[in-house]
Amino acid sequence: MRAYLRPHSKPIAMVVLLQLVQTLATLYLPTLNADIIDNGVVKGDTGYILGLGGWMLGVTVVQIVCATGAVYYSARTAMALGRDLRAAVFDRVQSFSAREVGHFGAPSLITRTTNDVQQVQMLVLMAFTLMVSAPIMCVGGIVMALNQDVPLSALLLAIVPVLGAIVSLIIWRMRPLFRGVQERIDTVNRVLREQITGIRVIRAFVRDAHERKRFHGANTELMDVSLRAGRLMSMMFPAVMLVVNLSSIAVLWFGGHRIESGDMEIGALTAFLNYLMQILMAVMMATFMFMMVPRAEVCAERVQEVLATDSSVVPPAEPVTRLRRAGHLELAGVEFRYPGAEEPVLKDVSLVARPGEITAVIGSTGSGKSTLLGLVPRLFDATAGAVLVDGVDVRDLDPALMSETVGFVPQKPFLFSGTVASNLRYGKPDATDEELWHALETAQAREFVESMELGLEAPIAQGGSNVSGGQRQRLAIARTLVRRPEIYLFDDSFSALDYATDARLRAALARETGDATVVIVAQRVSTIRDAHRIVVLDEGHVVGTGTHGELMASNETYREIVLSQLTEEEAA
Repeated sequence: MRAYLRPHSKPIAMVVLLQLVQTLATLYLPTLNADIIDNGVVKGDTGYILGLGGWMLGVTVVQIVCATGAVYYSARTAMALGRDLRAAVFDRVQSFSAREVGHFGAPSLITRTTNDVQQVQMLVLMAFTLMVSAPIMCVGGIVMALNQDVPLSALLLAIVPVLGAIVSLIIWRMRPLFRGVQERIDTVNRVLREQITGIRVIRAFVRDAHERKRFHGANTELMDVSLRAGRLMSMMFPAVMLVVNLSSIAVLWFGGHRIESGDMEIGALTAFLNYLMQILMAVMMATFMFMMVPRAEVCAERVQEVLATDSSVVPPAEPVTRLRRAGHLELAGVEFRYPGAEEPVLKDVSLVARPGEITAVIGSTGSGKSTLLGLVPRLFDATAGAVLVDGVDVRDLDPALMSETVGFVPQKPFLFSGTVASNLRYGKPDATDEELWHALETAQAREFVESMELGLEAPIAQGGSNVSGGQRQRLAIARTLVRRPEIYLFDDSFSALDYATDARLRAALARETGDATVVIVAQRVSTIRDAHRIVVLDEGHVVGTGTHGELMASNETYREIVLSQLTEEEAA
């Protein structure tokens, strides 16, 4: 927090100064009140009462103005801190590879960016509005109480330690409970996210009751932990108030005896009682702060976990900013292994994809096809070997140059909320309408976009939920075509299309990408059978490379995949 509060040092200095002035004004008022009682009320001097009363009113105005200013600067600083922390977490998450995102999980990252940052932000706000003034009030109150009556001040030696011990014990018990609260918020977010995303599957299998039960379980766990934390919190104020009230009784008891013996004035007792209340109120303010500290501390640790996590995909220190732009792609002895995994997903994979050719990758489920394609745009980095674009390791390429050179259509196409045009221009903001329509025509999407009421300006919901799966895939393909990269990567991007649309789209793509390098990952044999080169993966190994005819004759793995979809005559 020091690093993020350092830019706001001037507002923080103003908060401290204003809190100091308003606290000193608060501490000065009981002394003035005692003076009015002893020298004005007791002696019946109305003029003295009015004069000193006017002075008290002036001090009160100063107190109010300073308190208002302190809250204003506190709120601005706390909100700025929250903004900066959210931006920092967002920027760090944007730099993460798929490995780090998978480690934390999307629901947890959302909770850390929103709820966790908000808890830290509220702690800072309360610290500036309450905690800054609390020690000043406590120390100042003790000094002023000693000034009124030293023997009676001995009561503070018993009161303050008891209060501190009670608060410390409760806070010690609360900290693990608040960690449990944040973890269960993650769980609720995860379950809710799954249920919203998978609502169609839930309805199709009539699993509404099961999902309600699952959410109820996660929700109940959160409630139970929150209740345990709440019960401890509820003990805090009664315990503090018990000490405060017993202290007041003790002061009145011993103070009354000292007045009776003539060792103390009535005004001094009134002032001492006020200072005792101010001291205890300062402790109560600190108590309120400490109630927030355990949860905010846990949240800060969770935020720091994200900020301290470095991406496994590191930008190059001296990036290559120019390429021959020929579109030559090569994987040389590539291996990829997830952290802690016993076996690598890809083992010693080598292949070459050349401009003007279509290279296809096929294999059974879990053979590493999507992982292989994800290594090219650096969704994650190879743990061994190298991925070369035009002879340059992708780990040495400037990210902007990589984006211009490689176009990637993921297995699950994602559309952003906005319009058709804003989604198509995502990779090329200055693309003209003519370029967009041309890309849509190639992707076999022009017809359904023209049928929309607003055409290119037709709205697209978050995730593209207002268009079908096939339409999403075609829009995602069109979005990549708008950029016209040298290398096209299609990760099973035709799976939601019917055979006729698939055939038309591949024919149009062949005309559009004739000079480019095209790599297609597919499960459907009909999509890749005409490729110039087919690479067969099996359990992360390349077990065959060749054309459809060559592999049918020589590769048993490929032959099994083909015959599981086509008859012998169709395959031939």
